[in-house]
Amino acid sequence: MSEELLTEVRDGVLIVTINRPEAKNAMNASAAQGIADAMDRLDSDDSLRVAILTGAGGTFCSGMDLKGFLRGERPSVEGRGFGGITEKGPVKPLIAAVEGYALAGGFELMISCDLVVANSKAKFGIPEAKRGLAAAAGGLVKLPAMIPPKIAMELALTGDFIDAQRAYDLGLINRVTEGSALDGALELAKAVTANGPVAVRVSKQVINESPGWSHAERWQKQGELMPQVFMSEDAREGSLAFAEKRAPNWKGK
Repeated sequence: MSEELLTEVRDGVLIVTINRPEAKNAMNASAAQGIADAMDRLDSDDSLRVAILTGAGGTFCSGMDLKGFLRGERPSVEGRGFGGITEKGPVKPLIAAVEGYALAGGFELMISCDLVVANSKAKFGIPEAKRGLAAAAGGLVKLPAMIPPKIAMELALTGDFIDAQRAYDLGLINRVTEGSALDGALELAKAVTANGPVAVRVSKQVINESPGWSHAERWQKQGELMPQVFMSEDAREGSLAFAEKRAPNWKGK
C-alpha cells in the first residue's frame, strides 16, 4: 500500500485515509488504486464489516490532482471509476468521514459512499465548470437522483459551494458533528456492525439496485435475494438471541 493511502483496522472497521495533505488530498492514480485495493480487502476479509473513507490533514479530498491531469494522468481505476469507487463500490457498507473540503471528485467520492458523517465546518461542491471541466465522476449522473434536479443543476452550472447544514438539509449527509468526523463515523459504523452481516449486505444491494427495477420486477427481484437473509445462520441466531435476551453472535453466513 502506498504512503499516499493509509489503512487501519478498529473492531472490524477498515479505516482508509487519503494521505496527501500537502495537496489537499487531491486524487492521483496511486491513491485511486490504493482505495480500490482497500475495497477488495474489505469485501474479501470476513473479519471486516464496514469501511470508512477519510482524508488526512483536515481535508477530505479536493478532487482530481490537476497537475497530474496536465501530465496525462487519470486518477481512475478501470471498471471502478474515479478514486476507485465512483462507478463500482464495495459490497459491504462504506462511510465517508468528511473534514474540510469535499470538492469536485472529492464530492463525487463522498456521494459514492453509502453513509456520510461530516464536520459542521465542511464545504461541498462540484466546481469543475470553473476550470472548464465537468463533474463526470458522478456529479452529473448521480446527484440529480439524490437531491432536487434543479439544485443539482445549480451546483453543476455555478460551481458554488454549500455548507454542511445545507448538505444535511438536502439529504446528502447522515450526521453533522461539531467534533471529529472520523469519531462520528466510527459511532455510525458501530451501529451497523451490531447487525447481521448478511442482512446488511443484502439490504444495501436492494436499496442500490431497486431504482433500476420496473414496478413489476420489484417484488420478484427482491424475492430472489431474500433467501440469502431468511435462510442464513445469522437469521436463526438473531431470533435465538432475541428470545434468550442476549447479544447475537453473528457468523456472516
